[in-house]
Order: sequence, then C-alpha cells, then structure tokens
Amino acid sequence: MITVHVGLDDTDSPRKGCTTYVASLLIEKLHAMGISFVDHPNLVRLNPNVPWKTRGNGALCLRFTCDKSQVEEIREALIDTVEKNSDLEYSGTEPGIVIFFGDAIPEELATFAKHAIQGVVKMKDATKLVKLFRAEAVGFKSGRGIIGALAAIGETLDGDYTYELITYRTSVNRGTERRVDASSVFRMNEATQPFTFNNVDPETKRILITPRGPDPILYGIRGQTASVVVKAHAMVRCLEPVERWTLFRTNHGTDAHLRKVAAIKDVKVYSPAVVGGKVVKSPRTIPRRHIVFSISDATGQIDCAAYEPTGILRRKAAELIEGDVIEAFGGVRPAGRKRPVTINLEKFRVVDLAPNIVFRNPVCPKCGKRLKSMGIEKGFRCDKCGFRSSTIKKQTVEVPRGLQEILYVASLRSQRHLTKPLSRYGFENKGKPHRIMSHWFWVNDQLK
Repeated sequence: MITVHVGLDDTDSPRKGCTTYVASLLIEKLHAMGISFVDHPNLVRLNPNVPWKTRGNGALCLRFTCDKSQVEEIREALIDTVEKNSDLEYSGTEPGIVIFFGDAIPEELATFAKHAIQGVVKMKDATKLVKLFRAEAVGFKSGRGIIGALAAIGETLDGDYTYELITYRTSVNRGTERRVDASSVFRMNEATQPFTFNNVDPETKRILITPRGPDPILYGIRGQTASVVVKAHAMVRCLEPVERWTLFRTNHGTDAHLRKVAAIKDVKVYSPAVVGGKVVKSPRTIPRRHIVFSISDATGQIDCAAYEPTGILRRKAAELIEGDVIEAFGGVRPAGRKRPVTINLEKFRVVDLAPNIVFRNPVCPKCGKRLKSMGIEKGFRCDKCGFRSSTIKKQTVEVPRGLQEILYVASLRSQRHLTKPLSRYGFENKGKPHRIMSHWFWVNDQLK
C-alpha cells in the first residue's frame, strides 16, 4: 500500500464550476475503487490578494492510501474528471493536478504552501519542486493551477483549522435563486453558535451560508469541529434537491494568510500584512463612503482603507484621530494613478488611544450662557447679559472616545474566507484530528 496526495486547482470560472465540486466527484469515484482516505479532503484558501486568483482562490487536496496497482486507474479518473468538469473554454481557467507519493510532506513543500497563502509564488518554483520530489503534474492550457495544487498538498493544516460542509445543487437548478428555508438557518445558527460561524449577518439579518454566483454550491456551513457542522447541516431545511454533500477540513477563519511585518517599509503589494503605526492623517471619506487614513512608523507611511461594505470596521475606522496607535491587518493594494499603496483593512487593533482634545468657548461667569467670540484675540461677549472680556480664554476639554483598545473586525457579511472572526479567538484548533468521521460525504443515488 502507498500513500497518495492529490492536489487540484483552477477548474472554475466566474460563470460556472467549483473546484470543491470536482473534488467531491473524485471522492465518489475513489471511494468506489475501495481506496482508504487518511484525512478529510483539505480545502486550502490561498493568498486572496493576487490579481490572477480564481473566484474563491481555494485549492483542494485528497489524501489516501491505495494499492500500487490502482495508481494508473486513479490517474485516469483524475484527468478525466477534471477535464470534463472544468470551464476550459474560459480564458482564465487553467486547471492543474499534482500527485505526490509518500507518507510525510517534505519541509520544502510546506514552505512553498505558506508562501502561496501569504505571498506570491511563481510557476517555475512549483515545477522545480515537482521535479525535485518526483511528483506528477498535469496542466491544462498554461497549467497555472499546478501552483495551487502543489500548495494544497504542502499545507497539511497542522496548525489552526476549521471545517466546512458544502452541499451541492442539481445541474438543472444551477444559476437560479437558491431555495433554502431561511427560518431553519436562523434556528441552526442560534443552536450551534459559537461552534459554527458566519451563518447569518447580525446587522442585516442576511443569510451568509448561501453563495450568490452560478456555481454548483447550495450552501456551506463552517465550524470548529466535524461533528458540529454535520449537526448544523441536519438542521437546515432545503427547498430544492441536494445532489451531494462533502465535509472539508480547511484553513477558513484562521487568518492563515496574514503575516506580521516588522515595519511599513517591509509591506509588499499583493501580500497580506499585519503592521503597526501611528495615525498621521485623520480618516477622510472618499466616494462610495469608503474611509481612508494614513499610518506611519520610523520607516515610512502607508494609507489604510476601510471600505463601505466592511460595516462596523468602516464606522470604527472613521473614529480614529491623529496620534492613535494601531495595528492594521489586510491585503496590500498596489499604487494606482490617483492613489498610493494601500492596505485594504480586514481588521485593526487599537494599541493606544490619543486624547481627543477640543477647545470650546467659555461660559459667561454672570449668567452661565456660552460666550461668543468677538474675533481673533479680541475676547468674548455674552449675547444674553452683555458681559464682555478680552482676557478670558477658551476651555480645553477632553472628549471621551467611542473606541476602545481592542480588535475591530469587518462585519460578517464582508469577511473573507480566511479572516478569523472574533468568535474564534481563543478556540483555535491545533494538530491533525486523530481520526476522520465515518460519514463525511453523501451522494443522492436517487438523482443518478
């Protein structure tokens, strides 16, 4: 028996398809061959800031044992399934398959995966590693998906991880409005939180488990453990047929993409970063109600943007003032024709609040009414009683701040796949699970 790791990426397009669905089809075929899975299928979200990313930027890895005599049959099933279920007619879809043999994942592959999640990697780096470790790679068109496929193999999710159970629609319903009983989703959320997360946006009451695109996903439920997402799934009432569902182990909600940098000068475009600095330009509103401000340290200055969809994050960013010290978390956008390099905020931590000092006209010492200025350095007068003074000064007042020295995160509706929600802080998983669930995928045989 041998251990096999199969990586997949870049099978979908904005108009159709989903790599998790391709993985689910493969799981059904491999199971029918009698192979034994050693882990739940791994769904690995890569750096969400690269401009050439796929729609969800998720790569897949299937890990299993099989007899050597089955390898050729497995290889044919992989290529056939990917070819038939990828949107190859779309110019930006360039699927890749990588097959790695061995019990242990080499450190070089783990490092490559980390770079693919937190930064930018090149095709030549992937092909070099494929050759070094005698893996097999199959690329369609340019084969750019080989990068993500190899990264999914290298990311073994030994650090923090979560689970997502994804249900899939029948082909006739794809592209139509998803039909899920909303009240059942709210009941599920109430019964399972905080062990599931990002089910419903509490501000807008919008259901978040159902995507909006033409892909085959009906809904996905994310949670801390395999058992809790299976339990949550059983509570959701579907109003359309479910073709299949699959339970994935994933880096969703872990902040795996964020990398702390020592100084602003070390921030790199297209790469997520965590960097500290002092607010040196007060928040300002730009068109479409986005908030932009600037932070600096001894090495440089950079803009930070909290976009309107981020909800509470934008509202809290607007309350910052010059002198506040924060830690900014987000992806780095390159400079444009009218804008500098900018951190697109996913969250920020207030490290130190500056005093908010304002100057107010004094009150009349005779009648208590607020005085009015008679001009620069000309003193004040009282419109009510006539009191005048050229020596009285404005009052210095410290206004209480609405902000606290805590972490602020974007509203649930605008959080990225990888963004760790507040509910997960202190509940991180660690290390691989000791076993996989006995019932972690299902296919509706009645629909065949």
